[in-house]
Amino acid sequence: MDPKLLELLVCPVTKGPLTYDRERRELISHSARLAYPVRDGIPVLLETEARTLSDDELEKKQ
Repeated sequence: MDPKLLELLVCPVTKGPLTYDRERRELISHSARLAYPVRDGIPVLLETEARTLSDDELEKKQ
């Protein structure tokens, strides 16, 4: 994920920052508790495509 692109992207739900999880290829919104997929290098920032993060996952990603 291009760091400059990551600086521009925000969570569509909370408008908060996103962090990139390279291992799972997801953009993480801690405030919304959502993980957005990155498919073929393209972030899919749709709430319907995101998965909800568990408490354990949120703790590990901080």
